[in-house]
Amino acid sequence: MKSPEDASPLIPLSQGQLNLLETCPRKFQHIYLDQLGTPVSYEQQERLTWGSRFHLLMQQRELGLPVRSLVEGDALLQRWVKALVDAAPEILTPDFTAFRSAEHCRTLHCQGYLLSVVYDLLIEDERSAQILDWKTYPKPKNRKWLAKDWQTRLYLYVLGETSNYLPEQISMSYWFVKSEPRPQSFKFVYDELQHQKTAEDLTKLLTQLTRWWQDYQEKGISFPQVLVSAERCSDCSFAIRCQRTPESAVSSDQDLLLNLGDVQEVPL
Repeated sequence: MKSPEDASPLIPLSQGQLNLLETCPRKFQHIYLDQLGTPVSYEQQERLTWGSRFHLLMQQRELGLPVRSLVEGDALLQRWVKALVDAAPEILTPDFTAFRSAEHCRTLHCQGYLLSVVYDLLIEDERSAQILDWKTYPKPKNRKWLAKDWQTRLYLYVLGETSNYLPEQISMSYWFVKSEPRPQSFKFVYDELQHQKTAEDLTKLLTQLTRWWQDYQEKGISFPQVLVSAERCSDCSFAIRCQRTPESAVSSDQDLLLNLGDVQEVPL
């Protein structure tokens, strides 16, 4: 990735990168600046592959294209697609009076970055706009966690900034395909207060990113680490590199804070 000071092209940032940047700036550095890969287990790869197939099938279905070849030999995939259609017929039955777009991409220029979103399904009419996102894992118990996630916040914010809809006319729904006994959803409504708060938090986070990036390139100063007390390092693939394993951790949180005296702490 190039420096944010470069006039062109703009640096793309996704919701996943914003989540990682806010959770652990040092891990963001390792992956996106140092270009160090993280291992993916066989189970993780299987879940990713299945999720990709499900999203492709839903896109094909929305476009009115044949889907038989995508579901042949996979009874589980057929089952969950049918269950989702049965659970949400009002949104998955084409309405030709509304604008519908599967795998809908939008971008927004912000402080030298290009914020990118992909909506699994976007439905718009004269009065409202709905963002729908398919999740291929069971419905989480903590709705508040999902409300704070950058996917929810960024997806709603970008649509508000790139359309003529008022924030109060926009909503986002997650559909959890594998929830039992049937697919379930979380719906998030939007408003002007949330929109302004997201704008403020984005400005703060991107300003920090630009400063850390410049210090890294010009002075060789690494991005800040998450505090040990946050207990997020034990299962991280960069724990040894960051000296955060029980055997290699030699710095206390107090020492770490002293080293970061001139750097504003990332909100966690």
